[in-house]
Amino acid sequence: MEHLKKSPWMLHYDASSCNGCDIEVLACTMPRFDIERFGIINTGNPFHADILLITGGVNAQSAEVVKQIYSQMPHPKVVVAVGICACTGGVFKDCYNILGGVDKVIPVDVYVPGCAARPQSIIDGVLKAVDILEKKREAVEHE
Repeated sequence: MEHLKKSPWMLHYDASSCNGCDIEVLACTMPRFDIERFGIINTGNPFHADILLITGGVNAQSAEVVKQIYSQMPHPKVVVAVGICACTGGVFKDCYNILGGVDKVIPVDVYVPGCAARPQSIIDGVLKAVDILEKKREAVEHE
């Protein structure tokens, strides 16, 4: 990570979770875990985001929102699915309104399982996403 050209900006979106993973994502930004020490900047604007962090399974209502947020992000971009619901649909995957995990509507680069995913796992997943983002940036530069 020491070769980063700019701090990656992360956008968190809750597709339809129970908020367990959302609480853990917030814990990542607090002083105990402090994801910002790795240069990660939290943003609320998809036009500035490099990393999309999604919690919760995708349902019929959130699918279009997830697609729109993803389309608004500049290239290259990376998606991190946090929690078992975002990875596969979790315990709700057989419900009538759940389409499944995030990868049912947009490509996912990193999966962080857990119910709820621990802050250490989330940070590890985001750091893997940063590495993938850098590789994608290098590929774009060489085109």
